Amino acid sequence: MATTTTTNTEDKVKPKREEMGIVLSNKMQKTIVVKLDRRIRHAKYGKFITKTKKVKAHDEENTAAIGDLVLLVATKPLSKDKRYALKTVVRKASGV
Repeated sequence: MATTTTTNTEDKVKPKREEMGIVLSNKMQKTIVVKLDRRIRHAKYGKFITKTKKVKAHDEENTAAIGDLVLLVATKPLSKDKRYALKTVVRKASGV
């Protein structure tokens, strides 16, 4: 008697990487520049160091404003520089 095994590809799909950062610029059409901070520990001295990276993210509806805390999700390359897309605006910037 032959048995068939099915492989479920949905179980093997990795979740998309999500990053949280602060919007630095929204002057481009459908694109925002976001500052991503990550804290690492120095290997020898143990001091925590903040490493900062600026990335460009796709913002289809132009909803993010400067200073907003946003959640980004990694996507396939959308252009030369864009590798993230805006998922949600977590917190709006406090007005002056």
